Amino acid sequence: MEFQREPGRIFNTDWDGRLMAEVTFQSIDDGKAWAVDHTFVDESLRGQGIAAQLIEAVVAAARKEGKTIEPLCSYAVHAFHNHPEYADVLRPVKDQ
Repeated sequence: MEFQREPGRIFNTDWDGRLMAEVTFQSIDDGKAWAVDHTFVDESLRGQGIAAQLIEAVVAAARKEGKTIEPLCSYAVHAFHNHPEYADVLRPVKDQ
């Protein structure tokens, strides 16, 4: 699936412009990191690995731009837990 990118999101729409898949992220840590806060895949596309492709796309963008990622939404947390190859972009937890 091909994705488009706008500030704060990577997404796909159908021919009618209806949102079919999306991952959203907010700039944090003075722009050094992104907080991935939402992943969505339309019901008609679920079970095809598209959410995983969205996470792969945001990880690739973070690597290209020298950012780290703080996964906040449940899918992003799950993806980072199950893909140790994403560790290079995982934002270190800061002590409070």
